[in-house]
Amino acid sequence: MESQDFDEREAIPRAENLLLSLEELLAAGLHIGTRIKTVDMEKYIFRVRPDGLFTSRLYGKTPVERFAEVAKTLPVVGRFMPGLISNPLQPKHAEPQVVLVTDPRADWQAIKEATAVGIPVIALCDTDNVFSGVDLVIPVNNKGRRALAVVYWLLARQVVRERGEIPQDGNIPLTIDDFETKLAAMPMGRAGGEA
Repeated sequence: MESQDFDEREAIPRAENLLLSLEELLAAGLHIGTRIKTVDMEKYIFRVRPDGLFTSRLYGKTPVERFAEVAKTLPVVGRFMPGLISNPLQPKHAEPQVVLVTDPRADWQAIKEATAVGIPVIALCDTDNVFSGVDLVIPVNNKGRRALAVVYWLLARQVVRERGEIPQDGNIPLTIDDFETKLAAMPMGRAGGEA
């Protein structure tokens, strides 16, 4: 029992190695946050502009739009129009260098087209996702509103840091709350089909 307790303590990241406080990460439903940056992240996210941001998830809309605003990229939210990447004759044709998707299950069409034309794909993946066609997986809760806000805020901040637009310890002008999708209140008397 004593050795098990030691192993569990060793598995918990030390506070100084986290991107945000442990409380903020856990409150958002996230279990990421160490300062570890892989070679693939360096290559795909920070040096090459991730200019293909796709999400069909409702809770991904605001985080993707805010990321695009900070990182100066073009977001595609809502339904992915077939041919957007693979068909040059499509009116809104895009040729991104890197595609970033919020959920491989929901954004499968973007992954399929990017893979067909040889564009690297980065995906936020939960434990229930399939990684087929994905070049770089960011293991994270990709379902929760707050989780998506935190992840996209962290990515946006790191992208502008790596570009030298802010200092390595600097922050972006938007907060995590600005990245979070807000729930609209339902008008009184409308619940349950009342007129």
